[in-house]
Amino acid sequence: MSSMQDRVVIITGGAAGLGAAAVRRFAAAGAVVDIWDVADEAGAALAHELAGATYRHVDVADEGEVTGAMQAVVDAHGRIDVLINNAGITRDATLLKMEDAQFEQVVDVNLKGVFHCGREAARHMVPEGRGVIINTSSVVALYGNFGQTNYVATKSGVIGMTRVWARELGRKGVRVNAVAPGFIATEMVQAMPEKVRTMMAEKAPMQRLGEPDEIAEAYLFLASDAASFVNGAVLSVDGGLTL
Repeated sequence: MSSMQDRVVIITGGAAGLGAAAVRRFAAAGAVVDIWDVADEAGAALAHELAGATYRHVDVADEGEVTGAMQAVVDAHGRIDVLINNAGITRDATLLKMEDAQFEQVVDVNLKGVFHCGREAARHMVPEGRGVIINTSSVVALYGNFGQTNYVATKSGVIGMTRVWARELGRKGVRVNAVAPGFIATEMVQAMPEKVRTMMAEKAPMQRLGEPDEIAEAYLFLASDAASFVNGAVLSVDGGLTL
């Protein structure tokens, strides 16, 4: 087990799905975890469940909320060791049916939210000469997906930002990487009809959906000292879907 003992970790979108799995995994590894989300009931319940976890209501699309919450973490713990930019939403529609509001909502959370959090975390990490930022992209950023112009655009943009930040911040001691999950058996996916889930599983050479814990393990590796020379990487965790 990779140790994250006493490291201060912020996980956005941490109240459910991949984020909640990551929160539990990092807490189990000894980290001090700050859960950021807008799902207050679920986030507070998760923080109550885990020792050393704190929940904060943070809308990552709101620059002011991000700045205030980041400072609150530093005031409480003295530093930020790891930021996992996991928060994301979907508003799916085909190109001919997608409205500006749908496009803009997804950009605000999935792209601008990553920018807000990454920039503010870097402002605190660079003076310390160390830190890790992990951005959540998606397998669809690498090959596209029907009905997801907005989502794919943001997740592709996340990969681009990751590579720029890795170039800019690596020399300052801050590593930046991305994880590109495939089809994962989150609560949302499990609620889909079995036929749809079977079709999703059959697309991957491994013939199954991924588990949230498998994404959490990828986050943990990239955040740990075991990945001390990994910078600017995009780690696909998709069962070979992109082959």
